[in-house]
Amino acid sequence: MTAPKRSARVASQLEAALAEILAREVSDPRLAGVVVTRVELTDDLGLLSAHVRLLDESGRAGAMRALDRASSRIRRELGARVKTRIVPQVRFFYDEGQDRQARVEQLLREIESEKKR
Repeated sequence: MTAPKRSARVASQLEAALAEILAREVSDPRLAGVVVTRVELTDDLGLLSAHVRLLDESGRAGAMRALDRASSRIRRELGARVKTRIVPQVRFFYDEGQDRQARVEQLLREIESEKKR
């Protein structure tokens, strides 16, 4: 059995720390309800792509802007919590996977209802 890649191990630590930072440390009200769905870390540990969703979809644009503005502070907090030689740059992306899944399910239901006619 092989050990997981170092980037995968560090990514899981960063994901847990990032979720905690967003839940407890960031005071911007636009970031209330931000949930980390997954993270991807490059093999050189230089870039962390954090995919997030919002509990309340109405403030999506404002929340994404707030995350971009807070990324340097979040990076400092990550560096303090996860001891690595390199603290990665953090980029935030909205995770549209659930939206796409809901759309596919809707289309499948429409196809199924047309078959019954």
